[in-house]
Amino acid sequence: MSAMTDAPSQTAAPVVLLDLDGVVWLAHEPIPGSVDAIARLRAAGVRVLFVTNNSAATVEAQEEALGSIGITARGDVLTSAMAAAALLRAGDRVLVAGGAGVVQAVERRGGVVVARSPDASLDTDGPAPEVDAVLVGLHRDFDYDGLRRASSAARAGARLIGTNDDATYPTPHGPIPGGGALLAAVVTASGAVAEVAGKPHEPMAMLVRDVVGAAAAAAAVMVGDRPETDGLFARRLGCRYAQVWSGVTPRGAAVTPAPDLAGDDLAAIASHLLAGAG
Repeated sequence: MSAMTDAPSQTAAPVVLLDLDGVVWLAHEPIPGSVDAIARLRAAGVRVLFVTNNSAATVEAQEEALGSIGITARGDVLTSAMAAAALLRAGDRVLVAGGAGVVQAVERRGGVVVARSPDASLDTDGPAPEVDAVLVGLHRDFDYDGLRRASSAARAGARLIGTNDDATYPTPHGPIPGGGALLAAVVTASGAVAEVAGKPHEPMAMLVRDVVGAAAAAAAVMVGDRPETDGLFARRLGCRYAQVWSGVTPRGAAVTPAPDLAGDDLAAIASHLLAGAG
């Protein structure tokens, strides 16, 4: 049986916000009990939204990946790429140092992707393309030349926007470098100050409020594995935070902010919330 910290029984929230990595899955491998937990919450009338700092994949790819493990998610995935793109103005010329999810979000916002940082065609004798913003997210083709191109554009005056500042990304074999590690490299190389969009920052909070409304966001429960990201995000929304031990934070670690609920995994959190509703 999953362990659960003592907490007063409360009515299940009308909205439950779920981090993906470390809560629902690890590198797309479902965490035991998570798929059933989501089904139980939805059967009880709870709206479940997936609020992820993963910006690399398109929204459709993330919906399809959830569908492949038995979770219907169409229209229910909110990403840090979407939050970052909301900081742009229509027509902004953007150098993308990120994945397909960032490109998609920029274009849907009405921005113009002038290039991606790994693109060697930027290295010409002609003038560099005019860039209004450099948007950085996790991408696996990040390299020295890409760092040089992104930092040069930021140093020349382009706004530097990060999808998130997560230093690591959880996998079944342990943490690996996250989007925040790449952003830190661009910040160091350029000397620019980055605007960060994903959890726990305000652009992602605005995205959630836009989708569910401010009152529902404040009445929600945010379930996450990373207190410095998910816990602080819950505090920004003014909602409860449920900490799980199935991701990057090991049981027994100091957790700040202190969670309102804590359990081994999403299955334990869902059982607790639904017991309160009953």
